[in-house]
Amino acid sequence: MKELVVISGKGGTGKTSIVASFASLAQPAVITDCDVDAADLHLVLEPRIQRTEDFIGGSKARINPERCVARGQCAELCRFEAISFDGPANNLVRQTFQINPLACEGCGVCVDYCLKRAIKLEPVVGGQWFVSHTRCGPLVHARLGVAAENSGKLVTHLRRTAQQLAGESQLDLILCDGPPGIGCPVIASLTAASLALFVVEPTVSGLHDFARVAELAMRLGVPGMLTVNKADLNADLTGRLEAAARQLGIAVAGRVPYDSAVTRAQVARRSVVEASDGPAARAIRTLWTEVYGRLQTV
Repeated sequence: MKELVVISGKGGTGKTSIVASFASLAQPAVITDCDVDAADLHLVLEPRIQRTEDFIGGSKARINPERCVARGQCAELCRFEAISFDGPANNLVRQTFQINPLACEGCGVCVDYCLKRAIKLEPVVGGQWFVSHTRCGPLVHARLGVAAENSGKLVTHLRRTAQQLAGESQLDLILCDGPPGIGCPVIASLTAASLALFVVEPTVSGLHDFARVAELAMRLGVPGMLTVNKADLNADLTGRLEAAARQLGIAVAGRVPYDSAVTRAQVARRSVVEASDGPAARAIRTLWTEVYGRLQTV
C-alpha cells in the first residue's frame, strides 16, 4: 500500500486542487483530507457521508458541587488559573469552587489532589470525523470544532481509518491532502508516508516555507518531490525553488502554470482535470504520471 501526502509550507498554494485532480486521475483510491483545521477537499469532491463519529480530543476537569468542601488546594495547584471560588453552595459550605472549561487544559492535577474526590476528568468532543463516498472513491475527512485541540491526534486517526479502509477495499493507494506549515498535524500526516509532494508558489515566502517543510520531511525519512504551482508568474523564483530542491536531493516533478480554469472548476465543484483540457489540466496530468511513477519505486 502506497500513501502520497501532498503538503505545503503555507496555506493557499493549490495543494487541494492538485489532490482533487489526482483523485480523479488515480481512481479508485482512498482519499484523506488531513487539513482538519480548515478542510475543503469536500467542496470539490461532493461527498455523500456514510459514517459519522465523534472525535474525543481530550479531557476537561469538572467539580461536583455537592462534594466540594472548598479546601482550595485545587485552585492553588492549577497553573492555568482555571479554578475560581464562585461556585454554588451545598450542604457543607456556603460557596464552592468551579472550573472554567475554556481555561482548563485537562492536566488532572486537581483530580489527583482533591481529597474528597469531588473532581473528575470528563472526555470532550472536539469535532466529528466522517467516511464518505465520492465519485473518485472513498473519502475520510473531519471537522474539528472551533478552538478544539489535538489536531495531530485527529490526523493520525484519519490516516489509520484510511489505511484500514484501503485494506478492506483492496485498494493499494491512499491520497492525502495534508495541512500547511510544519506543526503537529503536518508531522502526523507525514510520519511513515511513502512519498511527499511539496506544492509551492514562486514567491520569496514560498522559498522560505519550502525549505522548512522539506527539512521536516527529510528528518522524518520521507522522500519528496517538488512541483511549483503558478510557475509562470515568476520564472526566476521558480528556478531558485527547483535548484534548492535538487540541492536537497528532492526531485522536481514538474510545473503547473497559472490558469483561470482552475477557479472555474472550483466554482463548478470539479477538479480542473475533469472540467478543462487547458494548460493547468495538462500539466497536472503530466505531474501525476511523474509522481505515480516515483510511488512505484519507494
